[in-house]
Amino acid sequence: MDSRFSLIFLLLSLGIAFSYAHLSPQQYWDSVLPNTPMPKAIDNLLSFDFVEGKSTSVNVGKGGVHVNSGKGKPGGTSVNVGKGGVNVRTPKAKPGGGTSVNVGKGGVNVHTGHKGKPVYVGVKPGYSPFNYVYAATETQLHDNPNTALFFLEKNLHPNSKFTLHFPKQTTSSTHFLPRQLAESLPFSSRKLPQILDRFSILPTSIEAESIRNTIDQCEAPGIVGEDKFCATSLESMADFSTSKLGKEVTVFSTEVEKDTDLQAFTVVNLAKKPSSTTNSAVVCHKLSYPYAVFYCHFTQYTRAYKVSLVGADGTKADVAAVCHTDTSAWNPKHLAFQVLKVKPGTVPVCHFLPQDHVVWVSKY
Repeated sequence: MDSRFSLIFLLLSLGIAFSYAHLSPQQYWDSVLPNTPMPKAIDNLLSFDFVEGKSTSVNVGKGGVHVNSGKGKPGGTSVNVGKGGVNVRTPKAKPGGGTSVNVGKGGVNVHTGHKGKPVYVGVKPGYSPFNYVYAATETQLHDNPNTALFFLEKNLHPNSKFTLHFPKQTTSSTHFLPRQLAESLPFSSRKLPQILDRFSILPTSIEAESIRNTIDQCEAPGIVGEDKFCATSLESMADFSTSKLGKEVTVFSTEVEKDTDLQAFTVVNLAKKPSSTTNSAVVCHKLSYPYAVFYCHFTQYTRAYKVSLVGADGTKADVAAVCHTDTSAWNPKHLAFQVLKVKPGTVPVCHFLPQDHVVWVSKY
């Protein structure tokens, strides 16, 4: 389901009248970090509703719920609520060529044009390989075993080669909620039934398992020397990161020209960020959830790099990489140790980051 519709349904379920223009995460970023460009990974998660200058409004009254996209011309997105449930439609030039979403007693159904096939966007449930408390699962060990997600720092230099895959990011279909709205929603294992009910998700479904795993990871204790935090809004991510690093920060993410198949990439350039010796960073990993949630952790003994790569097919990529120089507190059965055949605390362990993850480092 398009995330803008998911967001609308969330507002409808809360029975709240909102004017999104007054709840802009973009404006908060600009006020807190005026000298820090927003990385693409974050910009992609700003819903069209929250971009400065747009004024989508949702009003709840006796006549039902009406949503206006503020475009001022016919043919825009419309949402109507009546006895038959909720109907959302984005008209196209051809009859039947738009996207329709219907919510009724049978749940939520999404249809795109004439194909009429339900659309499900989700992520295979499982614990993140970037959470160092967990041992590797059998699935992690057998999925693309030759892919260099984790590698040794000594192997990171110009002309070195890595086998990588940059697929389309399925989790990027979700967007940030404004902090005011995100904090009004339950987010704990004790409230799991209410969360599933809020999003009309069956407890036995794969979506429910993903939500359960995400909340479990957020509630689990971190490793020694790690300050962890799950950010349910862009504002809370910015507050956590700047509380650890200050407001003079560089924020970056992986950017790739296009989706690629598994192939060899060659390092053409790399730059350590920052150039000083602070060796600490906040790294935020996107998790699977109905709206954007990030697992952020502040770690010392960490070196961050921006690595320029060129693929065998000519694809260019600027990839965020993080190297941990002290892994002594990690789970000995973590994926990194099993792939690299090394033991905790012996050598710096590095990993590349997917396109929807973010690295924060001090400029100084």
